[in-house]
Amino acid sequence: MSTGLRVARTARGWSQERLVREIEQYARRHVTDVASTASLRVYVSEWENGKRTISDRYATILRQLFGVTDTELRGGPASLVLPTADGYDDLLTRIDAASSVSVSMVETFNSQTELLRTMDRQMGASGLVDQMSGHLAALEDALNFAVLPSARQPVALALAGASTLAAWQAIDSGAVERAWRHYELAKRAARDAESPMYLAHAMGEQAYVLCEAGRPSLGVELVRDAQRTLGQAGSPRLWAWLHSAEAELCAHAGMPDDCQRALDAARASIPPGSEVRDPDMVSIFLNSSHLARWRGNVLALLGDDDAVSSLYGALKVADPSFVRARAGLHADLVQAHLARAEYDDANTHLREARLLASRTGSVRQRRRVDLLSARL
Repeated sequence: MSTGLRVARTARGWSQERLVREIEQYARRHVTDVASTASLRVYVSEWENGKRTISDRYATILRQLFGVTDTELRGGPASLVLPTADGYDDLLTRIDAASSVSVSMVETFNSQTELLRTMDRQMGASGLVDQMSGHLAALEDALNFAVLPSARQPVALALAGASTLAAWQAIDSGAVERAWRHYELAKRAARDAESPMYLAHAMGEQAYVLCEAGRPSLGVELVRDAQRTLGQAGSPRLWAWLHSAEAELCAHAGMPDDCQRALDAARASIPPGSEVRDPDMVSIFLNSSHLARWRGNVLALLGDDDAVSSLYGALKVADPSFVRARAGLHADLVQAHLARAEYDDANTHLREARLLASRTGSVRQRRRVDLLSARL
């Protein structure tokens, strides 16, 4: 039985009929042939009931639609490479290849990560699972066979950045175990690269997995441990990010005083100006406008009246290319208006949040929209 397919479909909130339509739309967009509508209805039912094996052709389509790996979709073990007793020539070939990874090759890896980050920001994570898996595999392969620190550290740093992106995409797709494993990979790579900044960032993001699993207090402990790991190092923008993450997790954990202190620390740390990228860590997007949105989100969680004005201010200056972030911003406004019993305004933003969550295929945002909808 392909429970993976059923779980992915249910998490997205799709019926079997909706999945059939999505397969057909995918086929039209990519100019590829699929079975008739009637046959697809039978296929979907039989795939989920274990009466038909998902073929490679349809598995490719389904992975793109749901943002899951092949193992998550079909439930089978990853393919194994049988060991050989006399493989030293092949090993040395791979070590030599890894040692010759140049600065330009690392820049190519980073450029590919940046492209995937941009695509994820605008279109969502679900359609990128194959590209992201291949990208991480290439980086891991380069790192596994690099021997000396001069070769390992640049690749490890690239892998740390790519792994945190892959982990956040997995959270967005509802694949929490995959997200956790990617964060563990990111932390190992950051330690290999001797980069406390990338290590602290991976730990801070990993705390969100704990929060969404119902352990926000443990998440608070992890993000504070990330701050201790950073010590006296780290850029002001990263410190503002870590304090903001702490504030949000404290709000979820019912720690309002700690939350306010963390918000104040974030505001004191953020560099002036409109620049959003951290020159020392390109995976951080944060300026005073982003911080205002984040503050509004935290205040909404606390039920604070100031949340609405902060969030509307953030909405006016929000970058339209951050589609998933805008979905979260509208969801924040729903929560803020609900706290004030302003149900018409809450409904307006709920519709927009649902539309944007559907546009990016975000399971995480959809789950939040459904929870807020139940309160109206």
